[in-house]
Amino acid sequence: MNDRTHESYGQKKLSFVDRVGVWLSQRAIARELPNRSDLEVLELGCGYRAAQLTALSPRLKHGTGVDFQLAPELASLPNFTFHEGTIEEALPQLAGQTFDAVLLISVLEHLRDPLLVIKAVRVLLKPSGVLLINVPTWRGKTFLEFSAFRLGLSPKVEMDDHRMYYDKRDLWPLLVRAGFKPSLIKLRYHKLGLNLFAVARRENV
Repeated sequence: MNDRTHESYGQKKLSFVDRVGVWLSQRAIARELPNRSDLEVLELGCGYRAAQLTALSPRLKHGTGVDFQLAPELASLPNFTFHEGTIEEALPQLAGQTFDAVLLISVLEHLRDPLLVIKAVRVLLKPSGVLLINVPTWRGKTFLEFSAFRLGLSPKVEMDDHRMYYDKRDLWPLLVRAGFKPSLIKLRYHKLGLNLFAVARRENV
C-alpha cells in the first residue's frame, strides 16, 4: 500500500522548511479570498490538523476538509465538516454541495488523475467561485528532493509520492481542459519560483 493512503501531511512534526511553506501558502490563499465572514470553503488534502482551513475560520460560514487521516479534535470544531479518506472517495459524497472556494494546496502533484479531480472541483464551485492551487515547479523539484533526500529536512515519503511537477505551460492547459476559461485563470510563481500558485474562477452563470 502506498504510504500516502494512510498518512496525512502534518501527521508527523513539520520541519522548519515545511512550516515556512505552510505560512507562505496561507498568505497566498488569504489574498485571493473575499474579505467576508460567510464563505463556504472546501479543502481537498487539508492535512492532519487542517491548519490552513481552520486559519480561515473568521471568514467562514462553513469549512469542509478531506484527508486520509484527521486529528480527532477536528470533529468537535463548530462550523466544520471533515471527511476521512482519499479525495477520489470523498468527491461523490460532496455531490450536490457548492462552495465559494476550493483549495488544492500541495496536493495536485500527488494525484493519479489530476484532470478528473479538477473537473469534479469545477462542478462544486458556485458561480464566480474560485479554485486555488499550489504546486511545486520543476525548479522546485531540485530543491525539494535535495532537502528531503540529502538533508532530511522534509519527509521523504512526500517526495517519493510526487507524480508530477508543474510550470505554467503544464498547469494552464490542464485547467482549460477541465472547463475553466483562459480569461478567468491567473498563474504566478512564488516561494522564489519553487512553487506555482493558480487562481481559476468559475464563470458567473
